[in-house]
Amino acid sequence: MSLIKAVVVGVGAEDGLGAALSRCYAANDRHVLVAGRTLAKVERVAASIRRDGGSATAYAVDATREEDVISLFDAAMIHDELGSPADLVTYNAGINKKIDFRQLEASTFEEFWRLNTLGGFLVGREAARRFVPLGRGSVFFTGASGSLRGMPGFAHFAAGKAGLRMISQSMAREFGPQGIHVAHVLVDGAIDGERVKSLFPGVVEQLGESGMLNTKAIAETYWQLHLQHPSAWTQELDVRPFKEKF
Repeated sequence: MSLIKAVVVGVGAEDGLGAALSRCYAANDRHVLVAGRTLAKVERVAASIRRDGGSATAYAVDATREEDVISLFDAAMIHDELGSPADLVTYNAGINKKIDFRQLEASTFEEFWRLNTLGGFLVGREAARRFVPLGRGSVFFTGASGSLRGMPGFAHFAAGKAGLRMISQSMAREFGPQGIHVAHVLVDGAIDGERVKSLFPGVVEQLGESGMLNTKAIAETYWQLHLQHPSAWTQELDVRPFKEKF
């Protein structure tokens, strides 16, 4: 049986959301193009999928480089021994760090914008170019609470994430009538992974049981979005631990 391909851009740690999305899609009969900046990291994720009986290929991709994104989609949309053209694309790349506004360098602001917004634009544009002629496909973007509000020390992050949200809304309005499901997922809270734990020591004890977002549970939400009937598509939803204040 020929598998359909799926693309996940923004895969890093093996216990991160990008890896969980890749595993979820692979478990649902997709050949996953696992894409991230560091080949060693994405290859570990792809290898773990293959060990579990799934199908995945690792791609070193800088989402802010147009040529990298185009090459990734060229691989995603051909019919080859790995599978048939992709019907699901997820942009999960992002960067976050608290920085005092008065200490924020223009170059740093641009760096955050490039990954949080420009990369999303490039991936979204290539997905639209390839999916519209086929009249089908899902394009999902990972957002955050910063997509809706700017908190002290996070102006650079909020600006980029808000821009990504607007890309998602504009794409949904333009391409939804052409059969493309575009959705934005607001991940509100700490994701249960080594990255958050290393950045915020003691966070597990502070938040308690089920106080952090389980990556497998988040990934399942994305998959359910993909399965939605076109008469009842969701454009935006939020996921958060039941303990999280909002």
